[in-house]
Amino acid sequence: MTRLRFLFVASLLFVLACKTDDRDIPDDQFLLGNTHVGIQVMANHLDVPWQLVWGPDNHVWFTEQGGKVSRLNPETGEITRLLTIDGVLRDRTSGLLGMAVHSDLKKQPYVFLNYSGVKEDKSRFSRVVRYTYQTDTLVDSLVILEYPGWNGHFGARVEIAPDGKLMIATGDGAQFENAPNIASPNGKILRYNIDGSIPDDNPFPGSAVWAWGLRNPQGLVYADGKLYNSDHGDAVEDEVNLIRKGDNYGWPHVEGFVNTEKEAQFVLDSTVVPPLRSWTPTIAPAGMAYYSSDKLPELKGRLLLTTLKGNSLRALELNASGDSIVADVNYFQQVFGRLRSVCVSPDGDVYLSTSNRDWNPNGFADEEDDRILRIYALDRKYVDEQAKSAIVKQTGTDVVSKGEALYVNYCASCHKANGQGIAGTFPALVKSPVVTGDPDSLIRLVLTGKNEMPQFSFIEDRDLAVILTYIRKRFGPQSSPISTTAIQAERVVP
Repeated sequence: MTRLRFLFVASLLFVLACKTDDRDIPDDQFLLGNTHVGIQVMANHLDVPWQLVWGPDNHVWFTEQGGKVSRLNPETGEITRLLTIDGVLRDRTSGLLGMAVHSDLKKQPYVFLNYSGVKEDKSRFSRVVRYTYQTDTLVDSLVILEYPGWNGHFGARVEIAPDGKLMIATGDGAQFENAPNIASPNGKILRYNIDGSIPDDNPFPGSAVWAWGLRNPQGLVYADGKLYNSDHGDAVEDEVNLIRKGDNYGWPHVEGFVNTEKEAQFVLDSTVVPPLRSWTPTIAPAGMAYYSSDKLPELKGRLLLTTLKGNSLRALELNASGDSIVADVNYFQQVFGRLRSVCVSPDGDVYLSTSNRDWNPNGFADEEDDRILRIYALDRKYVDEQAKSAIVKQTGTDVVSKGEALYVNYCASCHKANGQGIAGTFPALVKSPVVTGDPDSLIRLVLTGKNEMPQFSFIEDRDLAVILTYIRKRFGPQSSPISTTAIQAERVVP
């Protein structure tokens, strides 16, 4: 080899080595059990990246709630815009939401999107559309499904099953009668052929319904051939479910496990499948993925669940048969804020999207929000032995009283920690006449609910008295406390 050629090759190898090193340098790092992981910001200043999908082209495909579909090159950070959908209705939880990318784009070049819109008569709808991928663009739209949208509970995850069928998770539209009604597409898991026709082996002839009785499904993933979903409860019982053909998951008659007299009476005549796991106080579970790599052993064999209210990534360990959750570990709580979606690369890297600029933020968004983050096993040369643990243990110092702790669990996701609420959606509590006025009226409101505010009658009298007293003292200064006796009296009022 000539000296000139040798120098050229050596220089090229040096450049490639530097490029690899640059990609491995973390922006931050944590200890994930015994494994040091790096955190890299792969993209920022995004408009609520709602869905992440690891594509067969080894890119991260993602939707943004305002209507954009893009691909992120994880090697270079380059983002390629594929589509901007005109007419997307962006209002609170509506917008461009779920996406599925076919695993064989050469033979089946299809991408499925779920978005919301509004018709000329002002009625809202959700729509699942199949697009064809052609050289960095999406063309030839085919509507697979259009169903009523109302004002909330859109659900809207889509997934391609191992048998090639299209699975669609729909919300109940905040209409109680939809989820238990087989004739309604809302509050369901639906199953279609990829051409939009209904498979002959669906449980109800001529119907796309695969499973029913869901409220607002936010996650959908296959793991070892089994389908799992996450579902928002009302004021209690957020769920993760194992979805099976033809099963009823209970909403609105049963929330979570059967643990009330009313629910016990209902299941005497109806078969309801219990969740694998439920959470009260609620955590607002969102996107899901399954981790099967050896790269991060702490996550292997676990469902990864992003949470919005919970501000964390949960790792749910499955038993050998995949029909039970045997452990639940909470990572990165309150580190990145609200987490909306997750996907996993074949190399075992985890990609998360934040949701800090959506309609219901926990606080002020970071200057770079919203972001796509990469979590990866850190090369030993970059390890900081003093790195923080990714498991955040609650010490009790995050709140100053039991009242604040209960308020954070049950109220803060809507009315916010500072009591300011969200203008036009969730009323402020600060100096509100409802808070400072007649205590019996406040008790009745909390017990019975109103409009989008759920009933909190499930909370024990002592804890309810603590919460309401905290609210009146903090947000309505000089307001009198509320006693358990007053709450008990209101419970018996006809």
